[in-house]
Amino acid sequence: MKILFVGPSLPDAATHIGPDIILRPPARQGDVMRAIADGATAIGLIDGLFENVAPIWHKEILFALSKGIPVLGAASMGALRAAECAPFGMIGIGEIFAQYADGRRVDDSDVALLHGPPEMKYAAVSVPMVNVEATLACAAKLAVLHPDVTHQLLASARSIFYKERTWRKIATTAGLEWDEVALALKAAAVDQKRLDALALVQALSTTERMPSAEKHWKFHGTPLWRRLYGNPS
Repeated sequence: MKILFVGPSLPDAATHIGPDIILRPPARQGDVMRAIADGATAIGLIDGLFENVAPIWHKEILFALSKGIPVLGAASMGALRAAECAPFGMIGIGEIFAQYADGRRVDDSDVALLHGPPEMKYAAVSVPMVNVEATLACAAKLAVLHPDVTHQLLASARSIFYKERTWRKIATTAGLEWDEVALALKAAAVDQKRLDALALVQALSTTERMPSAEKHWKFHGTPLWRRLYGNPS
């Protein structure tokens, strides 16, 4: 059984997975341990919760890896954790992961966005910085925006808090009329988080549990870990 934690990055995930993948909502602390207890043979992490709840714990990812359970990450919280846990065997997927892994991107909030609940299919209210940059890069490649305008929009986007960042506000904060840039942005739109999430789904569908092998590291349970989970085997 493969378990995939996903939400706003790929709200229609159910239409892209096979019968061997079980969907669960964005992960919070403890969810990977529950997935292990439920018999997960591979885990995909795309979206995760933060701010109002404890986010997914690196230690539980390491525990899964220590048990030979592949853990794949992409697009959002998954890309962050994959970049941080790659030295221990977590598998990062996609462009956003690559940017964090090689240091081109360092701000965790670049993948954050405000969105609706599952009942509203995680409808996006704001636009994440990773999608802003991907779209503006495409606009530059297509030459649908003047380079000065592209730079204005990028600087404007960087100045806006992630919960308030919309394309309209980016444009107006940059001193531009929305109607002047809306069509160009629509023509160049790139949802990088979705692209990376789809790549993870494809990778997870072919991922199998890893055979037992000698690793260069050993999992150590801290006092807090033992208080929460004892010494799970």
